[in-house]
Amino acid sequence: MTKTVDFLYDFGSPNAYLIHKTLPDLAARFGATVTYQPILLGGVFKATNNQSPMQAFGGVQGKLQYHMRETQRFIKRHNLTFHMNPHFPVMTIGVMRGAIYAQGKEWETKYISAVFDAMWVHGQKMDDPAVIGDVLSENGLPASKIMEATQDQSVKQGLIKATSAAVGRGIFGSPTMFVGDEMFFGKETLPEIEEALGAA
Repeated sequence: MTKTVDFLYDFGSPNAYLIHKTLPDLAARFGATVTYQPILLGGVFKATNNQSPMQAFGGVQGKLQYHMRETQRFIKRHNLTFHMNPHFPVMTIGVMRGAIYAQGKEWETKYISAVFDAMWVHGQKMDDPAVIGDVLSENGLPASKIMEATQDQSVKQGLIKATSAAVGRGIFGSPTMFVGDEMFFGKETLPEIEEALGAA
């Protein structure tokens, strides 16, 4: 039976991007696959009374500066390309609905990579429909179908249900990963995920 890691993500999380760039290779070393599960982080925050680090720790002297240093160490360690999005925070409801629509389609992986890169490599304003459409078209994706689907009631409800189900599993933010029933939060838990996969 193939081992899987559930990855619950929102494109608006820079740490979710960093997990997107590192988790699949880690999982592959153990013959495991990563299942990408879209959520709306704002909905998770509302349901769990959580806040983004910028809000939660903005008044803590040195906390955000240390967080950025730790992120830079992670980027260097894994040889990644990352740039803080100048439009942050970006309202991701449109692209997350697109991720719901993409599920199970042959171009799902391409969609996920295109949006993550647009956000955290190229600094695109991914809450602007015109920008989103251009990014999708440039990556050979069915832009008009995706953009139309984001207004479909079943897709909207799909994102709401996925977010509620994630909260039901105990998540409070993104990136959150599961190996079986064991939950891991944040990029710092990669070594623990590696250990869990090795033991599975």
